[in-house]
Amino acid sequence: MFTGLIESVGEVIELKPTSAGYRLRIATDLARTAREGDSLAVNGVCLTVIVATAGEVHADVGPETARVTTIGGLTRGGLVNLERPVRADGRMGGHFVQGHVDGTGTIEEIREDAGFYWLTVSYPALLAPYFVHRGSVAVDGISLTVAGLGEDRFDVQLVPFTWQHTNLHARRTRDRVNLECDVIGKYVVRAVEIAGGRGGGSTLH
Repeated sequence: MFTGLIESVGEVIELKPTSAGYRLRIATDLARTAREGDSLAVNGVCLTVIVATAGEVHADVGPETARVTTIGGLTRGGLVNLERPVRADGRMGGHFVQGHVDGTGTIEEIREDAGFYWLTVSYPALLAPYFVHRGSVAVDGISLTVAGLGEDRFDVQLVPFTWQHTNLHARRTRDRVNLECDVIGKYVVRAVEIAGGRGGGSTLH
């Protein structure tokens, strides 16, 4: 379980194809405390640390994860948001983030507003039931609040600290981002589906 509060921004060293998928190498100061088998959220995707050295971590990425998230498109030198799992005795400062990406969105617009930044992100139609105005969403693993909501897009506002201390300052329009909808909202929608006799399975991919 994660909070959506980014601890560090790492740099991609390599995304190398393997017989079973990909091996991802990231340069990060979090490597000093990482251990083999630890979970690590990379742009909101929960991965398992395979190797941890003094300055980098390695993680295996399955073909399906590479396909349904933005991880498969990472390139050398790219910046990624990193977060370790929340401790049971730690503070819950963001919202409950599982690291299970529901889909990818596209940055449609970035605009500055008195030192703050607004992002407009479009999303797949299948995710529409899971977005709520003033609700929570994880964008590339960052816990944000839906400040504006349309039929196929939403707006979020970033405070200067979040803009400077995540990878969003390096993003451009048309970039793809990982989206994870609020887990509480997903359970509510599922409960409504069952109550209405439409319990045929989740629409999420």
